Amino acid sequence: MEPVYRSVIGIARTVFAFEGLKFEVEGEEHIPATGGAVVAVNHTGYMDFTYAGLPPRRVKRYIRFMAKKEVFDNKISGPIMRALRHIPVDRGAGAESYKSAVQSLRNGELVGVYPEATISRSFEIKEFKSGAARMAIEAGVPIIPTVIWGAQRVWTKGYPKRLGRTNTPISIAVGEPIAPVGPPNELTDKLRAVMQKMLLELQEGYHHEPGAYWVPARLGGSAPTLEEADKLDAQDLAARAAKRAE
Repeated sequence: MEPVYRSVIGIARTVFAFEGLKFEVEGEEHIPATGGAVVAVNHTGYMDFTYAGLPPRRVKRYIRFMAKKEVFDNKISGPIMRALRHIPVDRGAGAESYKSAVQSLRNGELVGVYPEATISRSFEIKEFKSGAARMAIEAGVPIIPTVIWGAQRVWTKGYPKRLGRTNTPISIAVGEPIAPVGPPNELTDKLRAVMQKMLLELQEGYHHEPGAYWVPARLGGSAPTLEEADKLDAQDLAARAAKRAE
């Protein structure tokens, strides 16, 4: 029993109901009832980790997300994150975070990972880091590909939050477990290809408003293309580096 996590999920569900969010979930049966697994999630908004936690509740399981250390340092969110046994990621000392995640997987936990590492401004699948694959291989556990569509409409990078009653539809798909086989780079490529295909399938049944900021350029929206978004990300990284140097 995890009273804190259970209570947080109860509060989250109440908030979702207040917002009028309409969830459509498929593939819940692919979440293993027991044992460790890496839950790989695409990243389009700040709230998608809360939505990714819904499918595992079918088998009464919880995800331990890897999240940046700054969230744990906050006096409000920090105690909650620790109580939920999420895993802090210190970008200046990533080895320790990686080691903690692998141990959690060996202990039979579901560990949530964003292979893209940051929010995709284009809402397309960005290039993946190899961490998810390396952890799965080292711990000997499967990867569960999970794709969410619509989270960017609630709150995403560069746009105001929409946390009121928006009645936003959010689609979630959980794919078949991927065995931790092969070199990390090949497994990473396979995971990305699977998640790209899942995203395309999820988008087929979703209504997209022409010209909307949350709709990819490929689908007639005003979001930047993947290449344009990558340039924006590079500019942000350069700006942060210059600020640190000062």
